[in-house]
Amino acid sequence: MHSMTRGSRALLGIVILGLMALLASAMVACGSDSTSAQQTTSPTTSSTGSQATSTPAPGGSAGGDESAIPDLYDKVRPSVVDVASVGATQSVFGTQPTQGLGSGIILDTSGDILTNYHVVEGANQLTVTLFDQTSASATVVGTDPTGDLAVIKADFSGSPGVTLSPATLGDSDQIRIGESVIAIGNPFGLDGTVTEGIVSGLDRTLAEQQNMPLRALIQTDAAINPGNSGGPLVNMNGEVIGIDTAIENPSGSGTFAGVGYAIPVNAAKQALPQLEGGKTVQHARLGISGQSVTVSLSKQLDLPVTQGVYVVTVDSSGPAAAAGVQGASQSSSNSLSVPPGGDVITGVDSVTTNTFDDLVNYIDGKQPGDKVTLHILRNGDKKDIDVTLAQWSS
Repeated sequence: MHSMTRGSRALLGIVILGLMALLASAMVACGSDSTSAQQTTSPTTSSTGSQATSTPAPGGSAGGDESAIPDLYDKVRPSVVDVASVGATQSVFGTQPTQGLGSGIILDTSGDILTNYHVVEGANQLTVTLFDQTSASATVVGTDPTGDLAVIKADFSGSPGVTLSPATLGDSDQIRIGESVIAIGNPFGLDGTVTEGIVSGLDRTLAEQQNMPLRALIQTDAAINPGNSGGPLVNMNGEVIGIDTAIENPSGSGTFAGVGYAIPVNAAKQALPQLEGGKTVQHARLGISGQSVTVSLSKQLDLPVTQGVYVVTVDSSGPAAAAGVQGASQSSSNSLSVPPGGDVITGVDSVTTNTFDDLVNYIDGKQPGDKVTLHILRNGDKKDIDVTLAQWSS
């Protein structure tokens, strides 16, 4: 089941890859980034200034060419920065300073850098460090809190002769499961670390308790850890195809267990005009959870169609509920795995929605306050319902 409303289920062991610590005068209390659905603690590790690289074994992703990964690393590394943040938080000790480490991707020669929102959230001081250890202060330009993206601008005017190397952004729609990738970033403060793996899966959803689910994520087994957030997932052509964002560890540990997630670069490219323009990206919200209608589900619920979106629940405070959209019966006496009685959304604004992803993609292309017309089936009868979309809040 998928959700388009707040309060969706959390994935076990999801850890947003920011590296945060609460510093007390006589002690260090380790904490984690507040944007995750379920957090665990990770120690803050200062950067050593070293560069850790890995070389594939013969017959690996580089097809036996042991120079392939080092060459790729040399090409991409100058486009990756370390991002250090200083902020403050309230605790039982009072107002405590916070320090964070993340990564970022250079977008242009003027100093615009793409990273995760959770890397810069709450920061009142940002420092960006290049591959050659040149550092500069940075400011937040635009943010996408619910999409977990941000653009910051670093000012290297005080470092004459510095030349920034923009990354090449690829096309994440062309990714194939099984293709080789590398991740470059700043895990545990180990700047310039590269790890190798493959695209393990596509279209993953990271559902959070207090935020819009991150959808269409890239799953990878290239090792990423706290501090990798905002860094690039790169294909073998040296193109950024994703922004490393989260890991999943069933044990609850905040370290890599073989499953990492990256935001597709195409999602970032869609948001970039607003981010670089200094805006806060807003996402439209319908306020339902549902699932794609399949032949099996159609037979189970005796639906008149085999495609569409079956509405399982409707957020009582959301726009769909206000417009009269009906969810399934949640009677505990029902033995079906999916309760009956929900509306089936077959289209929106005369655009067919065969799957839940079709509906999500259409709604995400709208703005809060926009009106859409849902075409639904209710007990076999066709109905059109006008809905005024709300805004996802972070």
